[in-house]
Amino acid sequence: MSAITEGDVTALTDDADSSGQRAWIITKHLILFAVLILLWELAARAGWADPLMFPAPLGIVKQIWFIYVVQQNVWFHLYTTFAEAMAGLFFGSIMGIGLATAAALSLRFREYIKPYIIVIEATPRIAVGPLFIAWLGFGFSSKVALASLVCFFGPFVNTLTGLLNVDDEAEEMFRSMRATKWQTFWGLRVPNSATILMAGLKLGCSSAFGGALVAEFISANQGMGVLMSRYTYTLNMNGAFATLLSITFFAFLLFKIADVIDYYTVYWRSDSLMQAKSKKRKAAFLKAIAQN
Repeated sequence: MSAITEGDVTALTDDADSSGQRAWIITKHLILFAVLILLWELAARAGWADPLMFPAPLGIVKQIWFIYVVQQNVWFHLYTTFAEAMAGLFFGSIMGIGLATAAALSLRFREYIKPYIIVIEATPRIAVGPLFIAWLGFGFSSKVALASLVCFFGPFVNTLTGLLNVDDEAEEMFRSMRATKWQTFWGLRVPNSATILMAGLKLGCSSAFGGALVAEFISANQGMGVLMSRYTYTLNMNGAFATLLSITFFAFLLFKIADVIDYYTVYWRSDSLMQAKSKKRKAAFLKAIAQN
């Protein structure tokens, strides 16, 4: 039976303190949210809030139940928008990370591509939407193209920044060990850029739904943007707010999933994950020695 060391007790205490602080922060946010919703409901019932601008929260909740459970018309539109957003996030991130990697490896390519990237970022997305529809049609492709454009810039800038901002002493150490260009890239630049690269992907996650919705607002016959437009045109503000909250919830959920992936991918930022990784490697090393 192994003895419990002072370090183990300290780690357990730190984890307990961190969990307690996290629970208290979540509790405070929930209390604040409940108070705001209660004030909103009271203002709506008292007639202080314009129902066209701020419908009562209880009416929005009833509409959410209606479109998801009773009528069930939201699922098809939600699937369409989610598919467009995910495809846009995938292609936009692949293009952004790929071009950033090429730009980091080649100074000449970086100088050539820089003005074009600035032009792309300066161009309003909503102005490009009709062009994509004219080029690609009214179907799925034009929506994905616009979502990809929206998701492109965050992964590109963050990846390029992370790959270029390398500690000079660490790079000099790799040179002194006669590491090749590719060994320096994979052993130094990629791990160094992992944190900021994941931040760029999270920015892409938060932008993906926005790009898909803009494309649907311009021209579409299905999707959450279409559903929201229909509710707004008929002055069904409960339905419009219910659709907006649905989009916000799933975009937030996607962001949190990316946040969890970031936490476990860039594990060296967490002491507990680093200790678990070290223990696993130590166990594997001792097992290999015992077998030999």
